[in-house]
Amino acid sequence: MQFLYEQSSSAWIKSGVGLKSCNKKAKSPSSMESLGSGLLLSVLVSWLVVTLSLLSIVEIAAAATATRSFSFVNECPHEVWVGTQANGGIRLLAEGGFALAAGQKITLDQVEAGWGGRFWGRTGCTFDAHGRGSCETGDCGGFLKCAGAGGEPPASLAEFTLNGANGDDFYDVSLVDGYNLEIRITPTGGNGTCGSPGCTSNLNTQCPRSLQVLSAGDVVACKSACAAFGTAQYCCTDAYGSPTKCPPTRYSKLFKSACPTAYSYAYDDASSTFTCSGANYQINFCSSSNSGSSPVTSESSTGDSPLSSGGDGSETQSPLGTNIIATPSHSAAETPAPSLVACIITSLAFAAAVISHLVH
Repeated sequence: MQFLYEQSSSAWIKSGVGLKSCNKKAKSPSSMESLGSGLLLSVLVSWLVVTLSLLSIVEIAAAATATRSFSFVNECPHEVWVGTQANGGIRLLAEGGFALAAGQKITLDQVEAGWGGRFWGRTGCTFDAHGRGSCETGDCGGFLKCAGAGGEPPASLAEFTLNGANGDDFYDVSLVDGYNLEIRITPTGGNGTCGSPGCTSNLNTQCPRSLQVLSAGDVVACKSACAAFGTAQYCCTDAYGSPTKCPPTRYSKLFKSACPTAYSYAYDDASSTFTCSGANYQINFCSSSNSGSSPVTSESSTGDSPLSSGGDGSETQSPLGTNIIATPSHSAAETPAPSLVACIITSLAFAAAVISHLVH
């Protein structure tokens, strides 16, 4: 502190303001030491603020680059063929589709944080050794791997935009394209409200006759009113193209009553869009509370595609009961450098210790 006092006094004299000209006494060493302590405290507080800002930036950067995973669980008593479709310019996952046996769980890991798109379950499918065939519901042009094509309505959808505005994930279950299968989204390991939207009611048993899709006399899907009637009133287009002009209809209200957290029509945003941050997500088809559901007995993951090509060009699947879960590999860019984090933590500890000493 003596050094600060001598340096401050010298600068004060050199400024041209002498002791006699200002007719004031020079500050005592003790008062100068207090001034120096205050200055040092201000510097340390500023240092602390900058350090905390750097730590926040590192955390945001890590969250923005960390990979995610989507897990798919089939609790139905029958096989489901998952369809995947990415938003424009974004990588397609699992080449657009894969089979999910009853009771099986498959995880797609190493999904980039900025991914966006949709998933749906197809039912009643038959495919040959080359992955060509058809599905009763959710068909995507007659292929096992949808290769970017969307599912034919009606189909229950799980929709995602990862790392969107403010770094949040936005996701929902949508019945805007109709309903074919119970579906639920569950986030894990995320921050925020992180709700679990879904439609776990069997709408096929409640579907109005005018919306029904039949196969062999059974209701296998329930159309949206837009798909069934094609009018602007039900599709929220033309003169009905705004929330105030396109209120819920008796058909969308039926969907909403059965599935309160799912989108029932185009402008059903308020109660149907969910947010979370940095989570992994599980999509369940059917619900364990429904009679006849299958317990999950196997899990597989191969980084991006759960299927491998057989020698004859067919797709082979891991047998039930086999656990081949892959741990996502992270590059150095996906997490903050340990040396930087250690430096920041050390700086915070030192600043806190000095400030505590000055205050007391």
